[in-house]
Amino acid sequence: MRKSFMAGPFSLPPFVTQTPPATRWLVGALTALSLVHVVYRYAFELGGHTDEPWLLVVPGASYWFPWSFLTAGFVETNIFSFAISVLSLVLSGRYLERVWGQLELLKFCAVVIVASNIIAIFVNVLEFYVLGSESFLYGMSYSGQTALQTGFLVAFTQLIPEHQVQLFRFLKVRVKSLPMAYVTLSNILCIVGFQSPWILIQFGWLVSWFYLRFVKWTPAGDIAGEGGYRGDRSETFAFVNWFPPFLHKPVGLLSNTLFALAVKFKVLQPWGAPVGDLESGFVSSRAEAERRRALALKALDQRLATKPSSSAAASTSASASAAPAASAAFPAEAAPSAGAAAAPEVEEKGKEEVVQDLGGKA
Repeated sequence: MRKSFMAGPFSLPPFVTQTPPATRWLVGALTALSLVHVVYRYAFELGGHTDEPWLLVVPGASYWFPWSFLTAGFVETNIFSFAISVLSLVLSGRYLERVWGQLELLKFCAVVIVASNIIAIFVNVLEFYVLGSESFLYGMSYSGQTALQTGFLVAFTQLIPEHQVQLFRFLKVRVKSLPMAYVTLSNILCIVGFQSPWILIQFGWLVSWFYLRFVKWTPAGDIAGEGGYRGDRSETFAFVNWFPPFLHKPVGLLSNTLFALAVKFKVLQPWGAPVGDLESGFVSSRAEAERRRALALKALDQRLATKPSSSAAASTSASASAAPAASAAFPAEAAPSAGAAAAPEVEEKGKEEVVQDLGGKA
């Protein structure tokens, strides 16, 4: 009875059933907390931005509600930003969850949201002491997923930097160019006075890069022949590569100095590389290419493995029903043997193309 009900008109849409669990949980949290915000606002007819420090991040009050550092990242205050956040969560989460796994995706989201909000509070408190205006403490709040969206772009830059995306049907942009475009937009909006929540883009970029560069753990087995390791110190993911070439020297000097201090005070591990050699990396280009291809192949295999069994069954039944017609039109042995011979070759060729596309250049 229950099975027939789920198979009827009340069954969930395919895009929901094909979305991995952790991504569905994130979308559910975003929907639920945004709805709580809307209901609370309309129920109590609140007009300002500083009346919900238990849900949003209010620099002068949220330290009494530490959970708000996380919940604020799942609250969108208007329908437009909510729609964008749902779309980015579904598209990004589906890919990253299949590459990283459920736990690592949830950890990444939590770290980027919480750390970005904490940095935002420190910046606002500093602005209050320098400029003396209480509006930096109680006149603005932080919420939404701008930091996490930037973190997703940084993650894609690490995994598929050379992949091209098409914007507005006529503009093609490489994935590795998107984070800094978003950061540039944040800088412009902050300069003209829209600090909240756009400054979170900059913090999300820095936090996500630091986490993926030094903290994220890749367990043994993800890459054949290698043990587990922490971070990604490849040259292609160095901090200087976020900037144009004419800034590489000063940015490299600053980042190497900070890295040397972090190693000296045992905040970061040198990983066998010379202390301060942050920007050169110690992973060879060949090893980095193999790492990216292995991750891309793993994601592709998981995609193929998670195809609904119903589509396979429908294909089998369709083939069975079409067999008499095919036998009448073609010789009994020629058509199947040709298809069987061509299928592995086509599948292998398509698989190699997808792996190269996802893996990117070394």
